[in-house]
Amino acid sequence: MRIPNTSGICPVLVCLCFVQRCYGTTHHTSIKVTRNQTKHIDGETEVHHRPKRGWVWNQFFVLEEHIGPDPQYVGKLHSNSDKGDGSVKYILTGEGAGTIFLIDDTTGDIHATKSLDREQKTHYVLHAQAIDRRTDKPLEPESEFIIKVQDINDNVPEFPDGPYVVTVPEMSEIGTSVIQVTATDGDDPTYGNSARVVYSILQGQPYFSVDPKTGVIRTALPNMDREAREHYTVVIQAKDMAGQVGGLSGSTTINVTLTDVNDNPPRFPQKHYQLYVPESAQVGSAVGKIKANDADIGLNADIRYSITNGDGVFSISTDKETREGILMLKKALNYEKKRLYTLNIEGANTHLDFRFSHLGPFKDTTMLKVNVGDVDESPLFTLPFYEMEIYENSKVGTVVGTVTAHDPDSANSLVRYFIDNSQEQKEFDIDSYTGLITTAKHLDREEIPWYNITVSASEKDNPSLVSHVSVGIRVLDVNDNPPYILDEDIVVCENGRAGQVIHTIKAKDKDDTANGARFYFSLQDSQSINPNFTLRNNEDNTASILTRRRRFSRTSQDLYYLPIVVADSGIPHLSSTSTLTIRVCACERDGRVRTCHAEAFLSSAGLSTGALIAILLCVVILLAIVVLFITLRRGKKESLIISEEDVRENVVTYDDEGGGEEDTEAFDICALRNPSAAEELKYRRDVRPEVMGTPRLQALSAIENINVQEFLKQRLAEADHDPGVPPYDSLQTYAYEGQRSEAGSISSLDSLGTQSDQDYNFLDEWGPEFKKLAELYGEMELDRTT
Repeated sequence: MRIPNTSGICPVLVCLCFVQRCYGTTHHTSIKVTRNQTKHIDGETEVHHRPKRGWVWNQFFVLEEHIGPDPQYVGKLHSNSDKGDGSVKYILTGEGAGTIFLIDDTTGDIHATKSLDREQKTHYVLHAQAIDRRTDKPLEPESEFIIKVQDINDNVPEFPDGPYVVTVPEMSEIGTSVIQVTATDGDDPTYGNSARVVYSILQGQPYFSVDPKTGVIRTALPNMDREAREHYTVVIQAKDMAGQVGGLSGSTTINVTLTDVNDNPPRFPQKHYQLYVPESAQVGSAVGKIKANDADIGLNADIRYSITNGDGVFSISTDKETREGILMLKKALNYEKKRLYTLNIEGANTHLDFRFSHLGPFKDTTMLKVNVGDVDESPLFTLPFYEMEIYENSKVGTVVGTVTAHDPDSANSLVRYFIDNSQEQKEFDIDSYTGLITTAKHLDREEIPWYNITVSASEKDNPSLVSHVSVGIRVLDVNDNPPYILDEDIVVCENGRAGQVIHTIKAKDKDDTANGARFYFSLQDSQSINPNFTLRNNEDNTASILTRRRRFSRTSQDLYYLPIVVADSGIPHLSSTSTLTIRVCACERDGRVRTCHAEAFLSSAGLSTGALIAILLCVVILLAIVVLFITLRRGKKESLIISEEDVRENVVTYDDEGGGEEDTEAFDICALRNPSAAEELKYRRDVRPEVMGTPRLQALSAIENINVQEFLKQRLAEADHDPGVPPYDSLQTYAYEGQRSEAGSISSLDSLGTQSDQDYNFLDEWGPEFKKLAELYGEMELDRTT
């Protein structure tokens, strides 16, 4: 053994360890070791030119699974300081010290007290130290050494993934790999052959083989047919010690299943088949089944059936679940026309494997004879659907059309007809012998334009055999409804212009467009010359209502009624009169309707409710003040006023001191304000005259024809001869202006009728308070432009 290098060594401690490495008896031999030398068992001496050291170590070995009655001797520790007098004490610490490994503290002998298992723990690390027994001081520094567990062949090879289930395609070639199995051995693979495994096959020959080193299982026979045998069981053994005698072995099972390939063509069990189908079989129904057998499974057994001949009366499809051919009827059968059909049916695989094409062809054919059976059939109509026409308002009993059916059997029985009426009221009748359909009531296209009835036919000898046919009856239109105008709200703006279109009317006719598609509009004869509105026909089934004057007023008239006559172009011509209501509304300058109800001027000016209430309150207060003021004045002048109706102030100038202010009530100048009112002479009311004058009355026409100058001269003459006038002269002022001057008025109000370049659009920006003013000036601008 080679002594490893150890640092910090002063004295020399000799460790003697003798372990027999085979499975025989262990021998222990004392070895004399000099300083700086290591004595081997074979007598060789190795000299080290190094400093003196106290510990000389080697690894200790102990066999696993020791079953002897005595503890197993491991080795011996010895120090150069030990003179054999027992003064040196050996101490052992570390893994298993004191439990598994015990040391004789005097001799240094180490024993293993328990059986060890290398598969659980391969080595133990311990520490040894030699101390003086008397002083407990260490004679040598503590050093570490290892005890390795020596392996023996005590583990059986195992297959951790077994048993195995694998598949391999049938008809595979020799040597096709099936699976690779692997066995594990818990023994030490670095020591001996305890973990060296070889594989062999115990069951499954001659179909399969196994590689002894790799464990790969392969097929050993060619053309293994799944249809002959599908499942195989293979048993593989793994043996350690390289397969030598005494080695341990383990086994596993591999279940091999051959997967299917398409190596079998389909085959019909018979070459000839017969099938009976009654002629009453429904079109689209299944009338028979046929099946070809295929030894394969899955997709390899899928079969597609086809008919290689025939006239299209039958078709065949494949049921994917049962793989049967389903024979379907595509056309109706007639025993009297054809009683036998011969069909060639072919069944072929849909998924082919070209590796086995030499085993083909992968299809088969057979012959199927279909015999048609005679059945007493129901009557057969000549058409599958009948369509007829009848004019509305036709007389009851008018012929609509005829349906015809016959017995397709050779007996050719008589046929009877009837209508299946699901409604209580019958619109049509049918002759049970001839199938003639007539009207049973008056028809109105505007109520029901189309009728669907079902006519049934049955054999007289066998009424249970009934067939049905649908009959569609279209009701044709006649011009029996006059057109009418649709009710709509019509509005005309107060500020409307003459010739302006205020509404376009439309008409509707319940009759078909073929009867009077063109409408004609006109005003009623009594309204042919309407001063407010006129009508213009647009030649497109519409008419426009136009204004004939400008400026409508809601306060004077808010509704107008306009009768309009509308006529169609059908034969005969039909017409109706509709009275339209036209409402006068206030509109914006752009034509938008603002309101259609009569309202106060302030409201039209855009004032809010709160502003109106405030204005009304102010008016009430002002009225109260005026009434109070008048009442107070009446209290002061009541003695001078004879009549309460004549309350006014006049400016009168006197040349004398006369009666002063009381003379303001002396004259009534109302007659001078308007010559037409001077019908009688008003006398002074504050002084009763002594002599009553005779009033001079003139005719009203005479007064209207004179001018003011003549009138004043006449009044002056009357005053001079009137004894009831005051005894003094007075100056009276008259407010009557007389006739209009020929030069015209110079008032600014007349400027409305003159041309002006002034633009009043800025009034729209002043707010709702100036909206009415803006409308007035806007209308004037529009009138001048027009």
